[in-house]
Amino acid sequence: MGHEILIVDDEPDIRLLIEGILSDEGYETRLAGDADSAISAFRERRPSLVILDVWLQGSRLDGLGILNVFHKEEPSVPVVMISGHGTIETAVAALQHGAYDFIEKPFQSDRLLVVVRRALEASRLARENAELRLRAGSEAMLDGRSAAIVAVRNQIDRVAPTGSRVLISGAAGAGKEVAARMIHASSRRAEGPFIVLNCATLAPGRFEEELFGIEGTDDGAGRRTGVLERAHGGTLVLDEVSDMPLETQGKIVRALQDQTFERLGGSRRVKVDVRVLATTNRDLQAEISAGRFREDLYYRLAVVPLRVPGLRERREDIPDLARLFLRRAAENAGLPLRELSGDAIAALQNYEWPGNVRELRNLMERLLIMMPGTGTDPIRADMLPSGVGEGAPALLKFDSDEDVMGLPLREARDLFETQYLQAQLLRFGGNISRTAGFVGMERSALHRKLKQLGVTSEDRNPA
Repeated sequence: MGHEILIVDDEPDIRLLIEGILSDEGYETRLAGDADSAISAFRERRPSLVILDVWLQGSRLDGLGILNVFHKEEPSVPVVMISGHGTIETAVAALQHGAYDFIEKPFQSDRLLVVVRRALEASRLARENAELRLRAGSEAMLDGRSAAIVAVRNQIDRVAPTGSRVLISGAAGAGKEVAARMIHASSRRAEGPFIVLNCATLAPGRFEEELFGIEGTDDGAGRRTGVLERAHGGTLVLDEVSDMPLETQGKIVRALQDQTFERLGGSRRVKVDVRVLATTNRDLQAEISAGRFREDLYYRLAVVPLRVPGLRERREDIPDLARLFLRRAAENAGLPLRELSGDAIAALQNYEWPGNVRELRNLMERLLIMMPGTGTDPIRADMLPSGVGEGAPALLKFDSDEDVMGLPLREARDLFETQYLQAQLLRFGGNISRTAGFVGMERSALHRKLKQLGVTSEDRNPA
């Protein structure tokens, strides 16, 4: 999406001159000639930047007064002041009141464009830094090489540039917000804001205030911007949207349809350009049947449905993910990196992971910090929490009833192969092809070996 610039000057010729310079560079523009029309335009739709004349003849407020209103309501919007009667004192006053820069008339078009580009870039960097501080530690990519996660990344690549609304479903901790961030980063709105509204943690009485904002008074006192307005030009994520109250669902349906809304206490409709993504860990069709979710909202949100698989559905990704999280934890904590032993990896792959990727990441960080031993000692299965470590197969432990030393070599080897292949089948969810690839056998040869050893599993996937 292109940047929109609000031009405020009492001289029509100056407004048209600046509009022409900016339009030639691909910027969208809006024009205002006095304080009231400028403030109305600013509140109707937040611009990316404002070019504001200091002296406005016949206006209720001069440029510095308007700057104060803009800065109080939305300090993140950069304002470039211009004046044909500029003095050092005026320029200093403008900068002290929050202006990004000051330009004297008459000005060169190149000078204006340089300042505009710098102001927009500074605004973008400030917004990105604020988001990074707010969400430090958030993942930026759905990592993994499994077919399930590769398919999700391919879907994201296809839908991201389209601008369509996407409903992202999946269990808690599977990476739904990461998928939303990937969609935003690959979209045409990548330089715009990325705003997340967590519907699960918000008190029911505050939803409309957070979504739509509060009008306040003419001078900006008491006015509060909602997430729909803050996300203008970018992406708004309705996280766990099934927790949104029914009354609010009805109001956001119209906002999605018209891309307009009214602030609480206001009467003027505010126009925005926002891409809305939604996430849910519930079956929304079941929620609709139970009367807890509006069907019309569902169809507006689910233009493109996208499901992020849980970790138990892509167990082959667990070794790489675990090592990745260990490496990141080591870098962040300044600790030596530790390796995972084979039995620890097998235990991790056999665990059910109710908390999904988030649980795995937290466990790796805890293990790195709390486990005994030096950095050269691997993390073994017996070091894992009991609920996780119980999944470790006894790969080399024969039944206590068996007198291994009394067995012929062939029978002892068959016993080991039986337990080994049973453990590997469990590790890969019964998938013959993945098991064969890991143990280094042809798929048909593995089938014959399993039949020979009498290894069967009701859960085994013959694919």
